[in-house]
Amino acid sequence: MHRWLIAIFLAWTACAAVLWNRSLAAEQAGRRKDAERAIQRAAIATLNHHRHDWMNDLQIVYGYIRMGKTDKTIQCVEQIRERMQTESKIAKLGVPALVLFLQSFRTTTNAMVIDMDIDGEVNLAELFPNGERAAHAIIELIRAYREAAASNGGEPAKLLVDLSAEEDKLMLSFYFDGELASGEAWKKNCELALKGAPLEATEWDPDKGTLMLEAQLGK
Repeated sequence: MHRWLIAIFLAWTACAAVLWNRSLAAEQAGRRKDAERAIQRAAIATLNHHRHDWMNDLQIVYGYIRMGKTDKTIQCVEQIRERMQTESKIAKLGVPALVLFLQSFRTTTNAMVIDMDIDGEVNLAELFPNGERAAHAIIELIRAYREAAASNGGEPAKLLVDLSAEEDKLMLSFYFDGELASGEAWKKNCELALKGAPLEATEWDPDKGTLMLEAQLGK
């Protein structure tokens, strides 16, 4: 009798384990599909924004050409060229999550705009053994600025991000043009973003929202 009870218990346990694994697999598959849909929506929104920007640029250039304003045409084309160079450098940062975050940032908020200034070509995946950790920290730092940005009568705050790499050191600087709702909250969120990251803060200014970081390459 006891053997039958043990056999039934083991069979029930095995069936329950199979059903649990199937349920877990279905849940994980559902999460993957949700993540894929979110990425697809972000990509589509980003493409639409870029298409809209290009149409505006073309209309402006076309208007200057029709009016015969050569100087204005050259100036506008130069601005387009500079923006293309910046977007190309962003695309070469080496970590897809960071690239997508920066390229789609305009589609996620109207409270802040980012101006990237990348000196040369910087590939975080090649510079760090764990480039994804450095990229994640940069994403979280930008989010800290976005969350701390105070409303300014409809005008978006501006965040200038300078990124450059030397032979043995990476330098990253954030300059905030706007008002922080709470400098202390901003600093706390930045400290959380940097926890465990290869980036180290060398200068803080909670009043102005200035943050300078360095990282020893290869570490």
